[in-house]
Amino acid sequence: MRATLRQSMAWLHTWSGLVVGWVLFAVFVTGTASYYRPEITRWMQPELGTRTALPPAAVAASVERGVAYLQTHAGAARGWFITPPRPDKPVVELFWRNAPGVPPGHVLLDPETGTPAPVRDTRGGDFLYQFHFELHLAPLWGRWIVGFCAMIMLVALISGIVTHRRIFADVFTFRRDKAARRGWLDAHNVTGVLALPFHLMITYTGLAILALMYMPWGVTAAYNGDTQALFAESGQVPRLRPPAGRPGTLAPLGPLVLRAVAARPETLERIAIRNPKDAHATVIALFEAPHGLAHAHPQIAFDGPSGAFLEGSADALKPATRTFATLVGLHEAHFAGPALRLLFFLSGLMGCAMVATGLVLWSVARLPKPGDRAFPGLRLVQALNVGTVAGLPAAVAAYFLANRLLAVDLAGRAEWEIRAFFGAWILTALLPLVRPPRRAWCEGLAAVAILCVLVVAADILTLPRHPVRGTGGDMLFAWFDGAMLIFAALFAVAARKVGRYEALARGARPVTASAGPTPVRIRGP
Repeated sequence: MRATLRQSMAWLHTWSGLVVGWVLFAVFVTGTASYYRPEITRWMQPELGTRTALPPAAVAASVERGVAYLQTHAGAARGWFITPPRPDKPVVELFWRNAPGVPPGHVLLDPETGTPAPVRDTRGGDFLYQFHFELHLAPLWGRWIVGFCAMIMLVALISGIVTHRRIFADVFTFRRDKAARRGWLDAHNVTGVLALPFHLMITYTGLAILALMYMPWGVTAAYNGDTQALFAESGQVPRLRPPAGRPGTLAPLGPLVLRAVAARPETLERIAIRNPKDAHATVIALFEAPHGLAHAHPQIAFDGPSGAFLEGSADALKPATRTFATLVGLHEAHFAGPALRLLFFLSGLMGCAMVATGLVLWSVARLPKPGDRAFPGLRLVQALNVGTVAGLPAAVAAYFLANRLLAVDLAGRAEWEIRAFFGAWILTALLPLVRPPRRAWCEGLAAVAILCVLVVAADILTLPRHPVRGTGGDMLFAWFDGAMLIFAALFAVAARKVGRYEALARGARPVTASAGPTPVRIRGP
């Protein structure tokens, strides 16, 4: 233990933040991007365009076409999921789950013809969203790793609050002209304290959302581990009917869709069919969450063969369920309008900066004095810092760039985009192993800036109806490209500053006065 509580908390804050900081940076970056997950997906599928909302009869007809496709191509699947067309994604999206060990299926259909839509294959914003809490690992392993890191993040936040005596004054303190360590410390404090309520909220709610996976003992004791029974009893989902083991035929889904739409004021979001070829098939109409903090989707269940009404999820959720739904809503911000969502996005960027400056500060504070050699642990941390802080933004930019450069009809196209993501990340992570630390920082940050500019150039050159060309088009592409140019400018400025410090460090010489101060050596950060 250290001499005082504050010193102990400072030690805990320093080392807890370092141990999981690289994973937390990846979680913050992809989670922040996920606030614009639908917009990212639209940008990555420019063939979709936008249309006006369809009337209920047209929605019901599109669902019928989706069922016809699934009957032919996914008859052995355990579950069908049909997302009807909406203004921002005017296609019928089909997804089906097969037997264990068989990959699921996914296709987009033209709502008028029921044939596959000519849309490029991509994971879009969903890849970044799932990476945020699964790290592109097996779901169980990824969520456990992210949950462990989130718990350490909560410890780092609380210990940081205890450590700072002048926590409110730190919001207005940024001494960039002082020593490098002081500048990085002030940047870490400002980004941490300014969005501190957001950081605490987003970390705690992220843990609470997956609490049943981390602490399943209550469900195990009360429901014998049947989580679905808990969700059904709490009114979140309809009760799960076991399959009868006898073949059955689905009733026409068009009338069921019309009945469901007439029963709820919210927009229909998805149709789910459990055990579609069984006598106990269940058709579930899932609607968008009502406006408000609580993120709970109303649902209506019908018997598949007969079309009889089975049950609907309760509008008045029980207090515990509503509390959980509110925590989910706070974390995902589905309730937020454009201005509030932008505030969440900017707060997420400050979280990225807080983690990045904390990682850099750790290494800056332990730089060896002139003439000394860096210890191996410092070299490893410096390499990981460059590979994460510069590597992950480079990977995201490469992911967007691959979306524009890969052939639209390329087989396995979505997987090639993800390979481009990890390929760019690996290349940037290898950079500090072959280059001095400051040069690696400069080149890594410059690479991110160049990639962001290339994304904009590829978008304008490959889209005939890009708004910049004056041919109309969706303004989403102009806004997206403008954001990429802002990030390119920020990373270019950062690369220039690192390059300038590196030049000063190379050109500096000890300066001695005839009868004055001791020799001074100018050093970079």
